[in-house]
Amino acid sequence: MPGFLERARDSDVWYSFTRSPLTIVSAIVALALVLSALLAPLIAPHNPFDPATLSIMDSFYPPSWTGEGDPRFLLGTDDQGRDILSTILYGMRISLAVGFASVIFAMVIGVTLGLVAGYVGGVTDSIIMRIADVQLTFPAILTALLIDGVARGLAGPGAYEDIVFGVLVLSIGLSFWVQYARTVRGSVLVEKNKEYVLAARLIGLRPWTIMFKHVLPNVLGPVLVIATINLALAIITEATLSFLGVGVPPTQPSLGTLIRIGNDFLFSGEWWITIFPGITLAVLALSVNLLGDWLRDALNPKLR
Repeated sequence: MPGFLERARDSDVWYSFTRSPLTIVSAIVALALVLSALLAPLIAPHNPFDPATLSIMDSFYPPSWTGEGDPRFLLGTDDQGRDILSTILYGMRISLAVGFASVIFAMVIGVTLGLVAGYVGGVTDSIIMRIADVQLTFPAILTALLIDGVARGLAGPGAYEDIVFGVLVLSIGLSFWVQYARTVRGSVLVEKNKEYVLAARLIGLRPWTIMFKHVLPNVLGPVLVIATINLALAIITEATLSFLGVGVPPTQPSLGTLIRIGNDFLFSGEWWITIFPGITLAVLALSVNLLGDWLRDALNPKLR
């Protein structure tokens, strides 16, 4: 472990990270938001998902620093009397969970199909790439809405809320796999003609072993960059779906659901219900995007 840490400190990636103040700030902000979401049960002033602790008499309180605010609610309350700060912390947990799970799901599908398409070639390559080309003609949000609508129709209104998390992961993941597949396929087309792959074939290793044990580690750099950028896109896509009313239920809202709920009261003067979740979503997505941009430049040998 100490040797690994020493190699990490001496690497070009760490050097690039320490020389970029914007990247350091982005990493600190992203880490702070992720930790605050993970520790929400410990640091949140209230539990917004516990009906026994809610009171309708506490609804529509403005932020505590305003004249009509309540010291118990730093960022005010929503229409159900839920503390906005607490709902943001808990809502980030749902948004981040959907984002990470959908990115991992898309990465597994895309990397696997990209490896197969690039290594096997022929008809298999053509079929996978034509499917990818067709998928690219549809916006990601439209694909997600289509999958969500099919799942909603098959499950029925009663059972849908029990599987909504899985449906969101499936719909967002299936919207983003193409980028991984096309990138990995291009890298595999280069790698499969190199000497180490030819040597592996010569000693009789199976194609699956060659693809996942030898070729995959050499094409992971671009995959990590895409995954970092797609994490922000996945969080925004989930927020968009929830804003449109096809995401998580209002009883366990994500950031998108909070923005949608607050939007109904924005023009009646209760601006804090939607503004603070919106700012949190924007800061989270921006910090992750900046980290993705830095990682792309740090792993690009042409920029070293």
